[in-house]
Amino acid sequence: MHGIFFDEDDAQAVVARLIALGYDAHAARDRLAGEDDDEDHPWAVLTDAPAIELELLVEQYDGWLEDDAPAPPAPAPLDLPTGPRTIKRQ
Repeated sequence: MHGIFFDEDDAQAVVARLIALGYDAHAARDRLAGEDDDEDHPWAVLTDAPAIELELLVEQYDGWLEDDAPAPPAPAPLDLPTGPRTIKRQ
Protein backbone atom coordinates (compact mmCIF):
# COMPACT_ATOMS: atom_id res chain seq x y z
CA MET A 1 0.00 0.00 0.00
CA HIS A 2 1.05 3.56 -0.48
CA GLY A 3 -0.45 6.90 0.47
CA ILE A 4 -1.26 9.63 -2.03
CA PHE A 5 -1.17 13.34 -1.12
CA PHE A 6 -1.74 16.45 -3.22
CA ASP A 7 0.51 18.65 -1.07
CA GLU A 8 4.26 18.00 -0.97
CA ASP A 9 4.46 19.32 2.61
CA ASP A 10 1.89 16.74 3.74
CA ALA A 11 3.76 13.95 1.98
CA GLN A 12 7.07 15.00 3.55
CA ALA A 13 5.43 15.26 7.00
CA VAL A 14 4.12 11.70 6.66
CA VAL A 15 7.55 10.46 5.54
CA ALA A 16 9.20 12.17 8.53
CA ARG A 17 6.63 10.65 10.90
CA LEU A 18 7.09 7.14 9.49
CA ILE A 19 10.89 7.41 9.66
CA ALA A 20 10.62 8.62 13.27
CA LEU A 21 8.55 5.52 14.02
CA GLY A 22 11.33 3.32 12.57
CA TYR A 23 9.89 2.52 9.13
CA ASP A 24 11.52 2.99 5.75
CA ALA A 25 9.64 5.65 3.76
CA HIS A 26 10.15 8.07 0.89
CA ALA A 27 8.01 10.40 -1.23
CA ALA A 28 7.91 10.53 -5.02
CA ARG A 29 5.68 12.03 -7.68
CA ASP A 30 2.84 9.72 -8.72
CA ARG A 31 1.90 10.05 -12.38
CA LEU A 32 -1.84 9.75 -12.96
CA ALA A 33 -3.16 8.53 -16.28
CA GLY A 34 -3.88 11.44 -18.59
CA GLU A 35 -1.96 14.06 -16.59
CA ASP A 36 0.47 16.09 -18.72
CA ASP A 37 1.62 18.77 -16.30
CA ASP A 38 4.33 17.56 -13.90
CA GLU A 39 3.29 20.14 -11.29
CA ASP A 40 -0.20 18.61 -11.02
CA HIS A 41 0.97 15.12 -10.10
CA PRO A 42 0.21 14.10 -6.52
CA TRP A 43 2.86 12.80 -4.13
CA ALA A 44 3.08 9.11 -3.29
CA VAL A 45 4.50 7.98 0.05
CA LEU A 46 6.02 4.51 -0.31
CA THR A 47 6.74 2.68 2.92
CA ASP A 48 7.10 -0.68 4.61
CA ALA A 49 4.88 0.44 7.50
CA PRO A 50 1.76 -1.59 8.35
CA ALA A 51 -1.35 -0.57 6.43
CA ILE A 52 -3.14 0.63 9.59
CA GLU A 53 -0.28 3.03 10.43
CA LEU A 54 -0.33 4.52 6.94
CA GLU A 55 -4.13 4.65 6.97
CA LEU A 56 -4.14 6.78 10.14
CA LEU A 57 -1.63 9.22 8.65
CA VAL A 58 -3.50 9.39 5.35
CA GLU A 59 -6.67 10.25 7.23
CA GLN A 60 -4.88 12.91 9.27
CA TYR A 61 -3.30 14.61 6.23
CA ASP A 62 -6.29 14.33 3.81
CA GLY A 63 -4.81 11.80 1.42
CA TRP A 64 -5.92 8.38 0.25
CA LEU A 65 -4.58 4.85 0.08
CA GLU A 66 -3.78 2.84 -3.02
CA ASP A 67 -3.27 -0.90 -2.89
CA ASP A 68 -0.13 -2.22 -4.57
CA ALA A 69 -1.45 -5.77 -4.67
CA PRO A 70 -2.38 -7.12 -8.09
CA ALA A 71 -6.05 -7.62 -8.82
CA PRO A 72 -7.35 -11.11 -8.08
CA PRO A 73 -7.59 -13.40 -11.10
CA ALA A 74 -10.90 -13.60 -12.92
CA PRO A 75 -13.05 -16.55 -11.87
CA ALA A 76 -13.22 -19.57 -14.17
CA PRO A 77 -16.10 -19.45 -16.64
CA LEU A 78 -19.24 -21.26 -15.58
CA ASP A 79 -20.16 -24.55 -17.21
CA LEU A 80 -23.59 -23.61 -18.56
CA PRO A 81 -25.93 -25.88 -20.54
CA THR A 82 -26.10 -25.32 -24.28
CA GLY A 83 -29.88 -25.65 -24.42
CA PRO A 84 -32.97 -26.05 -22.23
CA ARG A 85 -33.25 -29.16 -20.09
CA THR A 86 -36.43 -31.22 -19.88
CA ILE A 87 -37.48 -31.77 -16.30
CA LYS A 88 -40.68 -33.79 -16.83
CA ARG A 89 -41.16 -36.56 -19.35
CA GLN A 90 -44.20 -36.29 -21.55
